[in-house]
Amino acid sequence: MAICCVAALGGLLFGYDSSVISGAIEPLSHHYQLTPAQTGWAVANVIIGCVAGCLTAGWLADRIGRKKSLIFTAVLFIASVLGTALAPDFTTFVLFRMLGGVGIGIASVVSPVYIAEVAPKDYRGRAMTMHMICCTGGQVLVLATNYLIAKDASPEWLAETGWRWMLGSAFVPCVLFFIFVGFIPESPRWNTLVGRHQQALDTLTRISNPQHARHVLAEIQASLSAENQQGVTREKVTFNRRTLIFLTLGVGLAAFNQLTGINVIQYFGPTLLMNVTGDMEQAMFMTIWLAALQFVGVLGGMSLIDKVGRRALLLVGSLGSACCLLFTFITFYYGVKGIVSVVGLFGYMLLFGATWGQVVWTVIGEIFPTRLRAAGMGFSIGAMWIANFLVSQSFPMMNMNPWLSHTFHGGFPLLLFTASSLLSWWFVKALLPETKGVSLEGMEQHVLDHVARQKSAQTAKTLS
Repeated sequence: MAICCVAALGGLLFGYDSSVISGAIEPLSHHYQLTPAQTGWAVANVIIGCVAGCLTAGWLADRIGRKKSLIFTAVLFIASVLGTALAPDFTTFVLFRMLGGVGIGIASVVSPVYIAEVAPKDYRGRAMTMHMICCTGGQVLVLATNYLIAKDASPEWLAETGWRWMLGSAFVPCVLFFIFVGFIPESPRWNTLVGRHQQALDTLTRISNPQHARHVLAEIQASLSAENQQGVTREKVTFNRRTLIFLTLGVGLAAFNQLTGINVIQYFGPTLLMNVTGDMEQAMFMTIWLAALQFVGVLGGMSLIDKVGRRALLLVGSLGSACCLLFTFITFYYGVKGIVSVVGLFGYMLLFGATWGQVVWTVIGEIFPTRLRAAGMGFSIGAMWIANFLVSQSFPMMNMNPWLSHTFHGGFPLLLFTASSLLSWWFVKALLPETKGVSLEGMEQHVLDHVARQKSAQTAKTLS
């Protein structure tokens, strides 16, 4: 579990680097005198890098291994932090933030893949949750850091220098991650994939016991042997019907993870809350509590994911999120001020952390067969970042649109996110099987059997 914790620190950098912009965006916009579209681009450009990182992460992780990919990610993070904090102009800021996006994209794929491949099946859900704990912990940490930097500071200082301190604060965790990741072993499943069986056995023995290690290694070898007999190799991913089933599940879950609006709160939390607070410092303080509640939700969900199961948590999360977002929309629409206006958001963040915020990462890290895992995670997380880009780029324009602002009183995006939550419930109900307690080597057949049962049930319903 200690090995998984180190790998999960990639999630901390993911959360820290993706959320640091929330406190910096307002003073940065004043510093560079940005338009609403440019403000959206200042936030969303990182996602272009994330998509590029996701789409190359599978190839990179299969080519050089999971461990070296994480080391490369740490180098990208360090370069991005220094470049954005010291940027002399907006173009330089965008380029280095995009570079950081590449690091986020790679980390968001490789960290869950590594954890899924190292953790025992009975603890895999909780081990995968470590990634999300670190991610939300990073968000709480950076929001608190932003608040402390901005507290009692003049708007002029924030616009000139304060935002640089906010962005530069990520340097320390980036360096620590670079140091720690050098001490973790390579994934035993990747070692087996490339023929390094002794190294794989050594790692499995290190994390369990010799007898169990030999048993797991035999399972991995048998699984890869069966794939080779089917003519499947790691150098080429064939887009046949089987592959598309897994990609549909992975891409769909990843996209809905973003289309419910979680990153609008993380990126634009203070901007959104300004609609009801009217004060930036108060809005930034409330954003810390939103992130903290998500963190608490993740901690609570960690104890449920291997007991209640993945599917049940996602279904509850979808309906609960829809109710919370709809309540928040109503308070915005009727101009309710004070704590009542954000109670719904508090509930949403708590529920999202306990359900979709962590379960999606677990499911898409475990449903893909070994031959597809890195590439499938890359496509899925790439879809997550594309959805993130669409939401992040459009939010400032929706929020500042005079007609939408007058008609819906700043709540129009919340209405869209409510609809997305309801659609996500249908998607999970219709397509996703329960994956709790299923070994990685048995996951492919488990998913295919579920799809076959669903198809038979639908056919019988049509004929009746």
